[in-house]
Amino acid sequence: MTLKIWQADFYKTSFQDKEYQIRWQLLICDVQGKIVYQAVCKQEEADLNWLSSKLKSAIQKERPNIIQVFRPQSINLLIAAADRFGIKVEATRRTSKLKEILNKQGINNNFNPVKIEQAPPQTLPDNLLGERWRFATFPKEGIIEFFRDRPIPIVDIPELLLTKNLELAPTVKIPGVIIYGGRTSMYLARWLVSVKPVALNYIPTQIDKSGGLVLEAGLVNRWILATFEDSQMAKAAEQYELQKNNSQGLHFLVVQPDDSAMTYTGFWLLRHEEI
Repeated sequence: MTLKIWQADFYKTSFQDKEYQIRWQLLICDVQGKIVYQAVCKQEEADLNWLSSKLKSAIQKERPNIIQVFRPQSINLLIAAADRFGIKVEATRRTSKLKEILNKQGINNNFNPVKIEQAPPQTLPDNLLGERWRFATFPKEGIIEFFRDRPIPIVDIPELLLTKNLELAPTVKIPGVIIYGGRTSMYLARWLVSVKPVALNYIPTQIDKSGGLVLEAGLVNRWILATFEDSQMAKAAEQYELQKNNSQGLHFLVVQPDDSAMTYTGFWLLRHEEI
């Protein structure tokens, strides 16, 4: 059975009434980008009861299995409203069709409705640090089958990114990072599951000399996964980012105990998402 997925946002909007008062908008679309429901209310009306009544109207003709939400400020209200109708809410940055609609609204009103503030990246707990790490690439042809068909305890391949992978030319190589965790391999992999990885980006601190890898996770969280002060590593990191551009942002993260290539602990297919 195919799951019916909606993407929803409930937040302040650039729309204003005649008195220039702030309005709140409920916007719901499907994964193809078709608007399912849209309603606007005054700020003083923006509460659980109003949201629940509009959601009830939205599901009269059909109801979704899952409602995806990207905005931290919206998640609790939408969970509470959806719970009244037995609908699951998934917190995820991967709501591209919804963001496209919101961005079009923002362009028309000189307003960025998708931008979310983030705190500085946090340091990874010491007990999760692996023994070493390196950049790697994997041919586009076969990467999914290789990791999905092996006895790996943790494999995360989002359906949306699987589709993106299929759109790439066969000769494209997918860049990624391999962490050799040693005895902490499973601890690190389980921690990654808990924070929900989205993307792994190179952030230079001094061009061609030093930098680090920042893990984007959950809705707004960021973690410093590795740092380095090495010109060769800096060049490799720059190449990693170039390869991500060639692969439409697709990249991967692998955690394994050692470099024997005999056992793997976890695999994540990742892609940067606008925030």
